[in-house]
Amino acid sequence: MRRGDLLKRRNPQAQLIWNLLQLLLGSLIVALSFNLFLVPNGIASGGVSGISILVQELTGFMPALTQWAVNIPLFIAGLLLIGRKFGAKTLLGTVVLPLFVLLTAHVPAPTDNPILAAIYGGIGVGLGLGLVFRGGGSTGGLDLAAQMLHKFTGIPYSLAIVIFDGCVIIAAGIVFSPEVSLYALIGLFVTSKTIDFVQNGLQLSKVAFIISERTEEVASAILNDLDRGLTRLDGHGGFTGQGRTVLMVVASQNEVSKLKQLVREIDAGAFVIISNTAEVLGKGFKLET
Repeated sequence: MRRGDLLKRRNPQAQLIWNLLQLLLGSLIVALSFNLFLVPNGIASGGVSGISILVQELTGFMPALTQWAVNIPLFIAGLLLIGRKFGAKTLLGTVVLPLFVLLTAHVPAPTDNPILAAIYGGIGVGLGLGLVFRGGGSTGGLDLAAQMLHKFTGIPYSLAIVIFDGCVIIAAGIVFSPEVSLYALIGLFVTSKTIDFVQNGLQLSKVAFIISERTEEVASAILNDLDRGLTRLDGHGGFTGQGRTVLMVVASQNEVSKLKQLVREIDAGAFVIISNTAEVLGKGFKLET
């Protein structure tokens, strides 16, 4: 068992501190990777960070200031349009990440090779974001915009992310060059795979089976707070023969930590099985064509 898991079980305050440390460390790693690799080579690989690189190229405006100027209004809009489920950790990530970007802005770049910058920048950003997600936080930005688009249009959240990141990368091809946008695609791909690794090891997707004494409360939290569908399966205990309801939930890579947290808060004694799945087809995931 990891040290972080032991702390969580023993003391809620220790859990909060552990999550905040992960959020802060993750934000620092993202900021360093951004300034060491992405900014010097003009690699705008999606998100508000990518927008800030484009704005700097066009106007000379510092990336940290652009990130604050975009992130804070998006956070406020999310509170007004969706509700308070973003929480303090999202607000903290929204403010702290640009601060770290500002503080590390003058760190010298180790390479001017765009391929190396895309790869190592992608690894660093993915590592940092993975830690932030493990801490139950978020860095805000276009993730919030994607949630709002999903809520009001029904577009799957993952597709909304692709739309926003795609627009940033296309803009990078216009502002810099088509070649730079290809490097940005490399960086975005590496970031995504690194987040997968930090969150789930080498696993891709997750399917969870949950057996709880408080089935209805757990189901309600998954449907309303996690915004995921679920399936109720009929099960029977092998020893007692007693009938039980088993909840089956498929979660995307950045929802696993939140799913476990929701179940733990409602029923700490719930029996949870989380398994790997290579591919998920259907609403909210990949649609078969």
